[in-house]
Amino acid sequence: MPDLMAVLLATLVAGTPLVYAALGELVTERAGVLNLGVEGMMVVGAVIGFIVMLNTNSLMLAMGAAAASGAVLGFGFSVLAVSLMANQIAVGLALTIFATSLGSYLGRPYVGMALVLEPSAIMQLAGEIPLLGLVLGGLHPLVWLSWVLFGGVWFFLYRTRAGLILRAIGEAPESAHAIGYPVIRIRYLATMFGAAMAGIAGAFVSVIYTSLWTEGLIAGRGWIAVALVVFATWRPGRCVAGAYLFGGVTIAQLFAQGAWAAVPSELMSALPYLATIVVLVLISRDAARMRLSVPASLGKPFST
Repeated sequence: MPDLMAVLLATLVAGTPLVYAALGELVTERAGVLNLGVEGMMVVGAVIGFIVMLNTNSLMLAMGAAAASGAVLGFGFSVLAVSLMANQIAVGLALTIFATSLGSYLGRPYVGMALVLEPSAIMQLAGEIPLLGLVLGGLHPLVWLSWVLFGGVWFFLYRTRAGLILRAIGEAPESAHAIGYPVIRIRYLATMFGAAMAGIAGAFVSVIYTSLWTEGLIAGRGWIAVALVVFATWRPGRCVAGAYLFGGVTIAQLFAQGAWAAVPSELMSALPYLATIVVLVLISRDAARMRLSVPASLGKPFST
């Protein structure tokens, strides 16, 4: 029987990239922009973060560079899909294909290389906190920051005027524009924020979770993040729950591979994706609630 605390910590770490990516995509879609380029942005963020970490040994620079690379891709997406009003689905798919190829090209010299991370002094201090130290001391500070991000996104969307404006733009951009709100600028900012979070999510996978670079490292996590937002009915809490569900099944299948050696490993590796989608479909099977939850202008172009 594996140690339950170790399984819990591993689940939280495995789900963290999806927390970053899904919350970023949620903010983007709440503004009425459907960005299907999350997978590609995670790939580029992963390779940029890995390269910067390998050459500077600075986690802050690595995460900053990954976020910046994602934001640049998000800006390019916004130019095409928001300003030029190209089909958002087509732009997102094209961006994923382009960014995945770019990530493979940039990462080719680094395939097989691994990072050696030094123990975090903050983790050691956190481990000495009574009661909470057992959990906090075993988790990287970027996992803690994902919880802060969740709280920040929830507070922004539901407790601030700026969040109310963003949601209004996602529902009725023409009305928001008529009373003076800059719809295009806000959609740019929301898209670049979501893209930056996707870049950090990718860097978390390559720098913290695996500490190495190889082809196919992201392995569809960007698509799972997009699906999480939809099946979570655009609610931050459900996004986080879905992310940790994926992390839990990922860890469970690793133990199952050892117990059921006769089952092909490729089939076992697909279980987290299948289980996450099945569970999310079951909890969001209320079609009426789904229709009421989706931002009314999602995926629709806006012109002044």
